[in-house]
Formats: sequence, structure tokens, C-alpha cells
Amino acid sequence: MFSIHELQILSIATGTHKAGYNQDMKRALITGIAGQDGSYMAELLLSKGYHVFGLVQEGGNTRYVPQGAKVTYGDLRDPQSLTALVAESQPDEVYNLAGITDLKTAYEQPELAMKINYESVGVLLNESIRVNPHVHFLQASSSEIFIPSETPLNEDSPRDWDTTNPYARAKMMADRDFVALARERGGRFACSAILFNHESPRRPEASVLRKITSTLAAIARGKEERLRIGNVTMKRDWGFAPDYVRAMHAMLQREEPEDFIIATGQLHSVQETIVAAAGVLGITLTWRGEGMGICAYDDTGKRVVEVDPAFYKAAEPFPKVGDVHKAAQTIGWEPETSFDSLIQILVDSQTEQNVLH
Repeated sequence: MFSIHELQILSIATGTHKAGYNQDMKRALITGIAGQDGSYMAELLLSKGYHVFGLVQEGGNTRYVPQGAKVTYGDLRDPQSLTALVAESQPDEVYNLAGITDLKTAYEQPELAMKINYESVGVLLNESIRVNPHVHFLQASSSEIFIPSETPLNEDSPRDWDTTNPYARAKMMADRDFVALARERGGRFACSAILFNHESPRRPEASVLRKITSTLAAIARGKEERLRIGNVTMKRDWGFAPDYVRAMHAMLQREEPEDFIIATGQLHSVQETIVAAAGVLGITLTWRGEGMGICAYDDTGKRVVEVDPAFYKAAEPFPKVGDVHKAAQTIGWEPETSFDSLIQILVDSQTEQNVLH
């Protein structure tokens, strides 16, 4: 464990990286480059002429890593991996998009979640500043850090320091102890992108939207009988990952670092998602019942959606929705992909996969 004193981000680089912020042929380092956000970020940066370097966990699948990005295999738990990666990449921009994102894993292994989602952030940020004091550093934070509120959440909304969620606690601590400290006391360019739920065909099928679209597509093909889901009244602020990647890139192009909420500002329920996905597939649903007994039937009378008690959780009194006014006004960002378009994209990608296989 590193002390706050050790991670005060006051080190001055003595290496060979040229002073100043390189505006031509920038070099970017992306942790989690094989994942959803990392792979989309790599594609965006390569299209803009960046030299892109990425960290992939040993044994990780690189199917989404674009050609042209230089991949290094390593481990966020290993400071030597991070030191070597930063030394090789000599980054102008760092996008720290890796970490444990699965809540089940975080709850089952809280010490691992703290090491990867907290301690490694300090190591990576310190090392990046040591190599290049002018580096622009972005930490991927999460809406999980906030206390639920009946009003949209903004950058100054109260953090949930009493949470028992190890994922949320690690994210909050990294934002406070490393990113804010580097910016406010060290004068460095460090910021947090507070990301609300965002999806794409590159998300694992265990995610709610991917499960809904993939299962309904299989039902339409006669390969599955039924979608078993949790509480259909649950609501989320869902966006499209490439839109959020654009926002993160825009955050690092500014002269001064600031944290931003990245969200759509709109809530949609699981039931809305199911109806939208079914509509794309030409399935008309009729709903009957309520609560745990709610079901949906197709136009032949076949039950195609039902609640599985194992997945059922009570809906939150205040679902989390983001206030995106600051991002719109300061970096000129807003999501380009509507909720209906997102569902269409997910269904189409699933249909294409089915054709290929």
C-alpha cells in the first residue's frame, strides 16, 4: 500500500522527453486497449495520427485492438510493468481505461479491486509525470461513486463515502488521492471522466443490454425459447461507448484539466429496452402481470420474456442520471447516438454475428 505522502505527485522529470506539450504526432498510452473503451479510443487516436501504445493483460484477447497500435502485455498489479510501459511509450496523453469493472468480482475480491482500481492509478500517474511533467492524464471514473439523488448528478454531487461497494470506493479514492492531488497540489494535468453506463457490441454479453439484444436475436432465429431477466422497471442512463470516447479525448485537448460527467442525461427502463430490441427484430410484445410475475408474449401467444427471481432486485428510488451541461458548455460534447439507435446497433451487430456463425 502506498501512503498519500509517497504519492503527492510532486516529482520532476529528469528524462529525455522534450519539454512542452507535443502538438504534432502525439504519443498516447491506453491501458485496457483490448476492452470496449480502450479499443474505440485506439481507433479514434490512430485516425488522428497518434502513435498509440496499449497495455493488455497477459493472456488477454486482442480481437478489438486496431492494427497500428503497439501492444504490450503486462499487469496493473506490477509496478515494473507500468514503469516499463511508460518508459517505452513516452506518452503525451494517458488514458487509464483498465481495471476491474465487474461488481461481482469486486465484491468477491475487494483487495484485488483496491490494488487494481486504486493503487495502480497512483503508480501509473506518478510514472507518467516522472517521464513527462507535461503529460495529460485521464482516469476513467464511474457514476457508482455518487449518492443516489432525485435530481441529475453533476460533477459536484456528493460522493458515497459510506458505500460498501469496493469498486466505487476504489474509484473515489483514486479520484481524490491521485487525480485531484496531482491537479490541485502538483499543478499537473490530471482529470477524471465520470462515466455513466455505456454500451456497444464490444461489451461482454453478460451486460444487461447485450443480454437482452443477443437473447432476443436468438429467439427470433428459433435458437432460444425465452429471455429471463431481472426487474424490468430498473432504469439506467445508457449511452454509446464511441460517443463517450470522443468526450474523453476532448477532455485531454484542453489547456486546463477538469473533471466531467459523461452521460446522456436520459433514463430508460429495462422494459423499454426489451420493447425496442423486439421491435427491431419484428417481434410485437404483449405484457401481462406485474412485479416478479410480469411476462411478455409474442403475437403467437408464446411467452418470450419472464422474470427470473435469481436476477430480481428492487428498483432504486432514485436511479442515477447524469447532468451533462458542463460537458456541453465546456468541451462542446454531447452524445450523438440516441437510445433507439444504440439498441439498433446492438441488435444489428448480433444479427451480423449470427450470420457469420
